Amino acid sequence: MTAYAPELPLTFLSDDELALINILRADLLQDRWQLQLRDAYFNGEQLVRDLGISIPPQLKGLHTVIGWPRIGVEGLEQRLDLEAFRWADGSDSADLLEIVEANDLLDEASLAHLDALTYGREYLAVGSGDCGGDCPPLISVESPLDMTLLWDARLRMGMAALRECRPDQLLDAGAEDRMLVLYLPDQTVQAMPTASGGWEVVDRDIHKLGVVPVVRMANRQRTSDRVGRTEITPDVMSITDAACRRLMGIEVASEFFGAPQRYILGASESAFQDAEGNAKSAWETYIGRVLALERDEDGNLPTVGQFAAHDPSSQTKIIDLYARIMATQLGLPPHMLGYTSDNPASADAIRSSEAMLVKKAERRTRRFGAAWRDAMRLALWVRDGEPPDKTRRIECVWRNPATPTIAAQTDAVVKMVQAGILPPDSDVVLEMAGLTEGQRQRVAADRRRAAGRASSTALMDRLASLGGEPAPATTVMTAELEADGGQALG
Repeated sequence: MTAYAPELPLTFLSDDELALINILRADLLQDRWQLQLRDAYFNGEQLVRDLGISIPPQLKGLHTVIGWPRIGVEGLEQRLDLEAFRWADGSDSADLLEIVEANDLLDEASLAHLDALTYGREYLAVGSGDCGGDCPPLISVESPLDMTLLWDARLRMGMAALRECRPDQLLDAGAEDRMLVLYLPDQTVQAMPTASGGWEVVDRDIHKLGVVPVVRMANRQRTSDRVGRTEITPDVMSITDAACRRLMGIEVASEFFGAPQRYILGASESAFQDAEGNAKSAWETYIGRVLALERDEDGNLPTVGQFAAHDPSSQTKIIDLYARIMATQLGLPPHMLGYTSDNPASADAIRSSEAMLVKKAERRTRRFGAAWRDAMRLALWVRDGEPPDKTRRIECVWRNPATPTIAAQTDAVVKMVQAGILPPDSDVVLEMAGLTEGQRQRVAADRRRAAGRASSTALMDRLASLGGEPAPATTVMTAELEADGGQALG
């Protein structure tokens, strides 16, 4: 009898898994060049295409950088401040806070938003923690340079995802040492390359979620393009290149025409020779004794004149024009790109110029907030082993992307409280006044302590009215109630 050794599914990849890996890797490599191009424009490392007309070959290595794409992306990202997660029904959000703090999500959110605006998309991968069953779930922010997602447009959900990266323990290894992480609806597979060119499975996390634990944070989606689009559009790149070429032209002009050109008519040959009769260089002639010239045989002095020096103002006006065009493309106020007018803008004019930027930020909070909520629900699912209740909605708390004054915010809140629209002790009042999540928690703690002191004072007055000073034990209890913030009295 012949003994057959079956291939264990925990060790080898199946044919379907290999086919998915090939499809996803092809998609990942196809888009990588465009993503790296946007990254180059963000970092000011793009290769500016020269027209080959005004720049001499000796200055081909001159590189000028103008950081308008970075300013546009960061100007929008700086208004996307994620402050907290909470349950919409007002219940205790300690379970959400535990996941947020374990993954440092409030700081990681800034990185995710920056990449989503630069590349057009970012990915949030959810998995179980590495410290055992009691460990909070892991939410990691993944770059589209390393991850891609197979998307079902009809169901609006992912079918499979792939992440290709260098493992942490092999940072000093060769370029061929890499790791694949395949995310499937029922499991997450980690594989390493083998010497024969195949893949060896090193871990399988059988989570049985029924959904791929990866969320795509897409920017500027359309119905025909769910992947997302970058803020560094082709028109932004074109204007950036044009401005860089204009700056390079100013550099070239300063080299050739920075010093004013002079002319001398009727001078003798000795004016251009040194004491030994050797011809002086052009620079020595320019800065030397050429200003002291002798008369000719007829007693006439040579005619000395100077051509008009190069004026770069015409070039800077064109750069200002590019700045206004770029401000329109990015939705930024012109002063953020360095363009200023003779008359300074008023505060109302500045806020009006920021209207497009504020509206873009509000749209991004809506789209990115949906991705964060989906990632948080997946994390609760991984932690509890069952999907969270659909009737309980998670809210993302964002800081106001606009720039209203504190006086205007406070005045609006006071009027709403006086009209009875909001109760004075509501947390919504503090949020509308512009207080951060941490400040609102401190105000709530101060209110509890004030309520405790008021309750203890009322109790002591009640005891005194009943006939005498309170007993020492009562005094101690009152002090404990004050320290506890009145919670025991409640």
